[in-house]
Amino acid sequence: MNAYTSSRQPKRAAYIPSIELLPGVLAGSVPAVARMISRAEGGCAEASDALAEIYRHTGKAHIVGITGVPGAGKSTLVSSLIKAFASDGYKVGVIAVDPSSPYSGGAILGDRVRMNDAAQSCRAFVRSMATRGQLGGLARSTLQAVDVLDAAGYSPIIIETVGVGQDEVEVVTAAHTIVVLSAPGLGDDIQAIKAGILEIADIHAVSKCDKPEASATVSALKGMMALGTVKASAGWNTPVLPVSSVSGERIGDLKGAIGRHWVHLRESGELAKRQRAICKKRILGTARHLFQLKFDEKADELETHIQAVVRRDVDPSVAAHRLLGWDSEARAG
Repeated sequence: MNAYTSSRQPKRAAYIPSIELLPGVLAGSVPAVARMISRAEGGCAEASDALAEIYRHTGKAHIVGITGVPGAGKSTLVSSLIKAFASDGYKVGVIAVDPSSPYSGGAILGDRVRMNDAAQSCRAFVRSMATRGQLGGLARSTLQAVDVLDAAGYSPIIIETVGVGQDEVEVVTAAHTIVVLSAPGLGDDIQAIKAGILEIADIHAVSKCDKPEASATVSALKGMMALGTVKASAGWNTPVLPVSSVSGERIGDLKGAIGRHWVHLRESGELAKRQRAICKKRILGTARHLFQLKFDEKADELETHIQAVVRRDVDPSVAAHRLLGWDSEARAG
C-alpha cells in the first residue's frame, strides 16, 4: 500500500460510549437515536446502563401495532399514516420488523425502502429490524427500540410486524392500539384465520378500497363482529374501515380512529391494564432470553443430558430439571 492509497483510507469515527449518547437521545438527535437503537439491536452489553436510564424517560408515546397477513399492504399503509400524522404536526417513529435474510441474518429492508419517501418528507424516523429467528412477528429488541423513540419524543410510534399469519400475535403485548389490515377478496378465508390475528384487532382496516371485492371483505368482517365471533374490547366498538394507501382515500378516517382509541384507553382505564401486560411480557421475555444464554454457556452439560435421554436413562423432564439445577424437584416429579 503506497502513501497515497493510505492517505485515502476513510477514518473510522471514535466510539462514543452509550451513556454519552443519552443527552442526544433525550434531545431527539437523530444520529444519537440511530446509534442507540443499533446498540440495542446488537445486544451491546455496554449499552445496558444507558437503555435502563432511557426506560425511565418512557411511557408517554402512543404505540400502534400494524399487523395482518402477507400481501395486505402494511408497508404502504404505514407510509400513508406517516404522512397523515406528520401533516398534523406529529413526530412519527416507525419500527418495521422484516424477515431475516437467510444469508446475513439481517433485515431484508423491503419495508424501509417503501417508507423512505414518506420519512424524508416528514419528521419521521423509520428503522427496519430483522426478526433473527424470533417468532411472533417481532424482533427481540423491538421494544427497546420503541423505548429509544419514546424517550426521544416520538409519538405515535408505529410497529409494523412481519406478516407471518395467524400466529403473529406478539404485537398485542407490545402496543396500545392494534390495527389489523386485511386484503380484499379473502372471502371464506376470513373464517379460517379468525382464531388468530383477527381477534386482536382494536381497528380493522381493509386495503385497496377501490376494488369491488373490498366491500365484500368489509361486510364479512362486520358480520363477524355483529355475531360476536371476534371478541370486542369493553366499551369500544371495533370499527371496520376500508382504505386506499395508494390514493390516500379514507386514511384520515383510520388516523382518526387510532386517535379515538388512544383517548378511549386513557379515559376508560384500559391503558393501565395494557401497560401492565406489556411490562409483564417484557419481564418474562427477558427471563427466557437470559435462560437461553445460560443454556448456551452449558453446551457440554446439555450434550451430556441429551445423550442420557437418547439412551433412555432419564426422561426429558428429569434432564431439563437437572440442567436447571433442580435435582430435588426432578426426583419429586
